[in-house]
Formats: sequence, C-alpha cells, structure tokens
Amino acid sequence: MADIADLALILFLPWFLILAVLYWYYPRTLPRTTERRRFDLTLLAVAFAASFVAGRWGFAIASTSIEAGPIWRQVLASLLAYKAFLAVIVIAWIWRGKRFRTA
Repeated sequence: MADIADLALILFLPWFLILAVLYWYYPRTLPRTTERRRFDLTLLAVAFAASFVAGRWGFAIASTSIEAGPIWRQVLASLLAYKAFLAVIVIAWIWRGKRFRTA
C-alpha cells in the first residue's frame, strides 16, 4: 500500500499523463529524431521525479497545527507536486523548442 504522503502524486497521475502526452506530441513542427525522443523521455522522468520529491517535501513540512487541520498536509503536497511537474514541463518545452528548431 502506498504511503499517505504519496496520495497527492497518485491523484495527479491521470492529469500528469495528459500533460505528458501533450508535451510529447506538440509542437508537431519539430523534427522527431531519436535524440529528441531521448530528450523528451529524460525530461518527463525528471518532471515525475521532481513532482514526487516536491510532494513528499510538502507533506513533510506542512504544519499540522494550522487551523486548516490535517488535510493541509495533503493540500500542500498536491500544490507543490503539481507546480514542480508543470515547471519542469514548461522549461523543457522551451528548451526543446530552442534545441531542436530547424534552421
């Protein structure tokens, strides 16, 4: 059974899959080479790992003494996991556009 700290990541997996597919297929104007596929797979793995670490970290640092109650730990873990995944994907998208642009 997954640890309760990983609940945020588990709940976001379908959305992460949708974002990963969009990242993989767009923009269609870039050439699809083996190097680009390797780049995409690496950055998707980095995005997932960053999301996992951020979610764990958010769950660990959230104070349970806040008036919001114990749900605050899951909320903070979810927010940080999502933002970490999205930040890596956006940076990778921009970097990929510059790196594989055809002249």
